[in-house]
Amino acid sequence: METPTVRRRRLLPRTPGRWAAVGAALAVLVGGGVWTAVADDGSPTVLREDRTLRMDGVPVDTSYFHAEGSGKRPAVLIGHGFGGSKNDVRAQAEKLAADGYAVLTWSARGFGKSGGKISLNDPDHEVKDVSRLIDWLAARPEVELDGEGDPRVGLTGASYGGAVSLLAAGHDERVDAIAPVITYWNLADALFPDGVFKKLWAGIFITTGGGCERFEKRLCEMYERVAVSGKPDAEAVKLLTERSPSAVADRIDVPSLLLQGQSDSLFPLGQADAMQKAIGANGAPVSVDWTAGGHDGGDNEAGRVQGRIGAWFDRYLKEDTGASTGPAFRVSRTGGVDSTDGAALLRGASGDTYPGLRAGGRDIAVGGGTKTLRNPAGASPPAISAVPGVGGGLARLSSLGVGLSLDFPGQFARFESAPLDTSVRVTGTPTVTVNVTADDGRDAVLFGKVYDVSPDGRQQVLPHQLVAPYRITPDRQGRPIELALPAVDHEFDAGHRMRLVFSATDLGYASPAEPATYTVTADGPLTVPTAPGVKTAAAALPWWTWGLPAAALVIAAALLLTARRRTATPAPDPELADVPLRITGLSKKYAKSVDRYAVRELSFRVERGQVLGLLGPNGAGKTTTLRMLMGLITPDEGEIRVFGQAIRPGAPVLSRVGAFVEGAGFLPHLSGRANLDLYWQATGRPAEDAHIDEALEIAGLGDALARAVRTYSQGMRQRLAIAQAMLGLPDLLILDEPTNGLDPPQIREMRDVMIRYAAGGRTVIVSSHLLSEVEQSCTHLVVMDRGRLVQAGPVAEITGSGDMILVTTAEEVPEPLAEKVAALPGIGSAARTDDRRGLLVRLDGATTARLVADLVRLDVPVTGVGPHRRLEDAFLTLISQGAA
Repeated sequence: METPTVRRRRLLPRTPGRWAAVGAALAVLVGGGVWTAVADDGSPTVLREDRTLRMDGVPVDTSYFHAEGSGKRPAVLIGHGFGGSKNDVRAQAEKLAADGYAVLTWSARGFGKSGGKISLNDPDHEVKDVSRLIDWLAARPEVELDGEGDPRVGLTGASYGGAVSLLAAGHDERVDAIAPVITYWNLADALFPDGVFKKLWAGIFITTGGGCERFEKRLCEMYERVAVSGKPDAEAVKLLTERSPSAVADRIDVPSLLLQGQSDSLFPLGQADAMQKAIGANGAPVSVDWTAGGHDGGDNEAGRVQGRIGAWFDRYLKEDTGASTGPAFRVSRTGGVDSTDGAALLRGASGDTYPGLRAGGRDIAVGGGTKTLRNPAGASPPAISAVPGVGGGLARLSSLGVGLSLDFPGQFARFESAPLDTSVRVTGTPTVTVNVTADDGRDAVLFGKVYDVSPDGRQQVLPHQLVAPYRITPDRQGRPIELALPAVDHEFDAGHRMRLVFSATDLGYASPAEPATYTVTADGPLTVPTAPGVKTAAAALPWWTWGLPAAALVIAAALLLTARRRTATPAPDPELADVPLRITGLSKKYAKSVDRYAVRELSFRVERGQVLGLLGPNGAGKTTTLRMLMGLITPDEGEIRVFGQAIRPGAPVLSRVGAFVEGAGFLPHLSGRANLDLYWQATGRPAEDAHIDEALEIAGLGDALARAVRTYSQGMRQRLAIAQAMLGLPDLLILDEPTNGLDPPQIREMRDVMIRYAAGGRTVIVSSHLLSEVEQSCTHLVVMDRGRLVQAGPVAEITGSGDMILVTTAEEVPEPLAEKVAALPGIGSAARTDDRRGLLVRLDGATTARLVADLVRLDVPVTGVGPHRRLEDAFLTLISQGAA
């Protein structure tokens, strides 16, 4: 697709005096902000401000990110998925901020720390909140403006957050570009497709939201009414349609990148197709991307997706004409299996234009005549197709002959093609003309699907585990009608058959409770779209066809160039065999830099049983140090020894090191225990060496281990990730920001986990920005600044509790009394505090207990005794001294 060279701005009439009201609006958006630096080593320092804004009296929790610097920049709003919070999109926000955007995230009403009821993106509530957030951005000095009160702003988000991106573009003319991900166009069509209630997903919506009482009253009543009847009514359809992007279809006319998941029985590909047609008709640039994952699981391609979103915003917000927005249409296809981990390999296919869902139709004859099937009483047992959260991983591999489906005898009609003479790639929605009747003049509720059947007929695969529901009313029965099957991208190999099935039931949907008999006649061929303009990228050559010769050349060259400088791996140091870690003279320069150091001349030592806190401002070199410690990067100078063994990439001693860095990926449909079992199996080490039970006892997950990970809270996921790092009970455990995204009770639990682990004689190194937590959980500290060691030692020593004591008193301390305290044996000095309601006492031989006894003897009205400064005070003092 040719990238437009002119950024499109809508020039719509402004309401007179509209922006004069922005000041009044901002008066409502109040709340104290707390700034935190959040950048990694070597990246621009990103600042984060957490602030609670009040909107119509409802507190909305927000975070604002931007990189240091005075330049103006476009803004991006990122919405989160249903049941989540602003914490779920923090990493994406930090990345966009580092790339030159001002980024605002928020927890929608009813989620996270925000108040209010869940209204499912009601224009008068959640959507209006977005407009108020845009007002707030317009007042920020870092944000580029297109006019008074009009920031240059884009929106993105997945699922619930994707829908609010579309809605905001339709309701607020200031939105300049959007990139919604796996979301809906019409929520009524998604939950009530063709008048059939998608009961399983609707129930998940309610439970994920915290129960019916957490929703707006009208929504709760609507759900309960439909769930009981099993059939949506006109009022329910109207309510959800009014809160859908389709309600403002004619007003969404900004550049739109639409990313929709193929493994998605909640919001299938037809939702993105409707978006593309409507937004494209308004004259806006639109690109469509079918990703491999979706709400049912699978590979969400996070890195590729976020990269494409960033390029989209670069083009349409930064006006970077060199930024590639990608093809008009792209689809991820399974191209084999990785022999190393069994994961499905993905390849991209693309087209210069979006083909829609019915391009290049090919007729496939299906035989079978007229079939009779029955809907059982109570619609039970139901057929099985997609099971939310379970089918996605299998859907990724459906083209490889893996699938999950079940139809019960007597409850389905089957029509089958002859063996295919050539392979057929189906891209879009197959259609078929049928004639359906039901007894007693009832509605016929059916579920259509197309199976891929192996040549021997023993194996059938349901592409992406998808079915299409139909409610065929009496006025449509007894005559030919066209039915659309699920939209998929799937290749049927030569020799395989296409099997068209209509079932009377499906686990995910509500079927009539009354028994009924249906007849189905196929009145024509199965027409499958082939999208001839979409071409699959050529498969990469196996790495060994070029990698081995190239590697041989590289190795030979390296041997020639370094022959005179080669040294053997340092021999083990027996004196350090029981020392978990010793770092000596460690230095690492930034890439392509001659004199800029990420870490410089760093030395420290860690002993058994210690919980060591690694502290320092952003850019101090903490992450670089941890990466060198884990053998991921090589130092330029210096040495790291773990239990006396020198660290090199792949060093055997690294098997004694466990690490939790940047989170862990889990299969959402598997239990916590199953995820840990799979991880340990992948290491190739004996099962008895895992010590899973011991690690789980320390992590304290309890009965949650038997539940699917998709049901876990953020805190539970963090603890499961820590348990994964603990497998094998490594002697040295490294944790990088283990409390990110946790609430105070969860942080306390994580603190207890670290303390319990070290109590067994093992060692924990934790890097964290929460100084209060480090002070409570760590025994020792290493403080770094600009790559250098500032101070190392016990926490008590660094906070000053070793010799400087703060004594607080109930009343002012007179100067003569302070002099008496200073003259006591073992006291170096004593001075009154600024408010004179305390003493700063420096111990010089005396103990704290002796000091307290002497103070009581002198009738000093003591109310408290403790360290004269917190870790935060000590940390800031040390860093400021380093800066001087």
